[in-house]
Amino acid sequence: MRILTNKFKLLAAFLLILVSSGCAMMDRGATLSGANEVPPNSSTASGLSKIVIGSDRTVTGSVAYSGVTATAAHIHQGAAGTNGPVIVPFTKTTEGTFVPAPNARLTDEQYASYLAGNLYFNIHSAAYPGGEIRTQLRPKR
Repeated sequence: MRILTNKFKLLAAFLLILVSSGCAMMDRGATLSGANEVPPNSSTASGLSKIVIGSDRTVTGSVAYSGVTATAAHIHQGAAGTNGPVIVPFTKTTEGTFVPAPNARLTDEQYASYLAGNLYFNIHSAAYPGGEIRTQLRPKR
């Protein structure tokens, strides 16, 4: 009985470590800023991306923002430090929140770009029509 109890304690400790390390790897979101734009700008606006790109190429989640009167928001194809074309438009659901269209999905080529770190999300405004705040989308590893 004592051996069984010790094995149970060891298993419980292992599971606790496993769960704790898994929580540390959970996506906490990515911050959008003007410093990430190309070219960088001094906007004081900010945002938090909770975009999820599934292995089935679906795009879900949301982006919350403040300090900007947003005119549009999109996922673009482009490496850090470069600009690229819009590939997934987002819709403003409320002031301060954008979401992708239902059933939004990347193509195989776009998904490969995502895996390589070559997609970004940005929010546009009248003051910065090319993009006011931005974050590079990085796959969870």
